[in-house]
Amino acid sequence: MEIAMRATLIILTFAYVLSQFYRAFLAVLAAPLQADIGATAAQLSAASGYWFLTFALMQLPVGWALDTLGPRRTNAALLALGAGGGALVFAAATEPWHISAAMTMIGIGCSSVLMAAYYVIARSFLAAAFATMAAFILGIGSVGNIGAAFPLTLLVDVLGWRLSIVIIALITLAIAALCYVIVKDPPKVVTDEKGSLLDLLRMRAIWLILPLVLVSYAPSAGLRGLWVGPYFTDVFGASTAQVGTVTTLMALAMIAGTFCYGPLDRLLGTRKWVIFTGNLIGGLLCFALYLYGDAGFWSTAALMAGIGFFGASFPILVAHGRSFFPDHLMGRGVTLINLFGIGGVGIMQNVTARVFDAKITQSQAPIVSYNAVILVFCVTLLLGLIIYIFSQDRTD
Repeated sequence: MEIAMRATLIILTFAYVLSQFYRAFLAVLAAPLQADIGATAAQLSAASGYWFLTFALMQLPVGWALDTLGPRRTNAALLALGAGGGALVFAAATEPWHISAAMTMIGIGCSSVLMAAYYVIARSFLAAAFATMAAFILGIGSVGNIGAAFPLTLLVDVLGWRLSIVIIALITLAIAALCYVIVKDPPKVVTDEKGSLLDLLRMRAIWLILPLVLVSYAPSAGLRGLWVGPYFTDVFGASTAQVGTVTTLMALAMIAGTFCYGPLDRLLGTRKWVIFTGNLIGGLLCFALYLYGDAGFWSTAALMAGIGFFGASFPILVAHGRSFFPDHLMGRGVTLINLFGIGGVGIMQNVTARVFDAKITQSQAPIVSYNAVILVFCVTLLLGLIIYIFSQDRTD
């Protein structure tokens, strides 16, 4: 059984590579999409937000499906129909709203991937190893974040953005088929206890964690997923290759941060203060970006990489919340946390798109509009930290 579960985690990690790719690739495609179909930075931010919002809204049915149908059927069906089909729609886009529709479909398709892996870990391995294994999968899967940076830039230069996305769509369909063949469902929980999402929502401890989950991933995901491309293009006049370099740097920092966060709860004997300290440093770096974002190309790239590194606390936040969940509600529990984490990014992408549009004028330097976006990240992260400081620390 353990070998089967390890094979399951391997294929789910490959699927998660795709999920990371899809949440980040718009930053590199911003320029060609603007040239070919007239998509603006604000429209692409909204489209990215639709991916995250749809992904988040799917967490409730995905949680039910994981507890009821298991990860094999849930993951294979959604990945094929949503992500594979959505990528083909994206490749055929001729209007900006086509991109929004495609990103919505892709968000549905990717919604179960990471939670399926976390469900397998929670049900099949020791609880004390959850944060480390969850971080490992997130870190390895974040190779897709790198693939959506400089490698995608090269592929688009050679084949064009449409054919490049068609190839990604075919890879997605192949991974979905492998999920159906290889993934094994953990044994069902045999219990007389009944429960629902409402039982989780009655837990006071969770409500002191969820606000930080809502805002902590938004700065790094928002910057890496979209804003970094237009930011460097407008503020520094960066080329597509230079944008690819910066997005790769930020992706590598996010992966490094994920691996560093993973074992710290066991090494230091606390989850709460690891999470609080890391996100506080990330918030301070956001504020530094707000103050000095136009100081220089590489100093700004370093600040964004730092935000990516310290913003990679999601796996240990999931572990903190997961420590309060009963086994028979594990699927619903981890997807509830994911709903807030990914939903927060979706909300923030749409909010920052509106803030950006409200501030941008021809009479102002571009940095003014981008600073308004950064300030939203700073303020919301600070509020999340203030609430989180009252949370209950718990380790397994």
